[in-house]
Formats: sequence, C-alpha cells, structure tokens
Amino acid sequence: MRPIAICYPKCGTCQKAEKWLKANDIEYTYRPIKEENPTADELKSWLKQSGLPIAKFFNTSGLLYKEQNMQDKVKLLSESELIDVLASNGMMVKRPILLAGDKVLVGFKEEEWQQLFK
Repeated sequence: MRPIAICYPKCGTCQKAEKWLKANDIEYTYRPIKEENPTADELKSWLKQSGLPIAKFFNTSGLLYKEQNMQDKVKLLSESELIDVLASNGMMVKRPILLAGDKVLVGFKEEEWQQLFK
C-alpha cells in the first residue's frame, strides 16, 4: 500500500516533505488536510500508532492555535476533548502527517522518514 501524505499546500514543511518523497521516488497519495480534516477516530488510531503524546499533534505555530490559546488548553483538557479540537479543524493539526502501513509520522524530520523507507 502506498503511503498517504496529509499536507497543506502552503505549508513550507509540507512542501519540503513532498519534495523529499519525489526525490526518493516514493509514490504516495496526497490528502489535503484543510479539505479532508482528520476525523476523531483517525486521530485516536494515529495517536496510538505513533506512540506520541497528543500535544505533538497540534500545529503550535498556527494562527488558530494561538488565537484559541491552545497552549494552556492542551495542559487542561482531557485527551478526548483534545481529539475533538483537532478533529474540528485541519489547520489545528501539525503537518505533514505520513501514514505508511502501521506507522504514523508527524511533522517532517528527514532522518525519521529515511528510516521508515529503508
């Protein structure tokens, strides 16, 4: 199964990730995060698969995150409430997200991506 890259086209990090995938001849499916926002069920599954804390799924540099004062809320809300916040708007979610088999990578760290595709 080909990996799925969940991205936002204007995101510089997403652009770097896509460029890297293309440079490494990795065929992938593109999913626009703004139009196809992750669902709560997807987020629960990805959270489990990634092994990351839920805070790592937030786009902390995004305007929406800052406008809604999420820095404090992330510490106070339950995991279920935070998943609902993430599922409510794709712009709240850190990107890119790469889904490859049972692996989920959040953000683009070239070393992690290389490791995955060895």
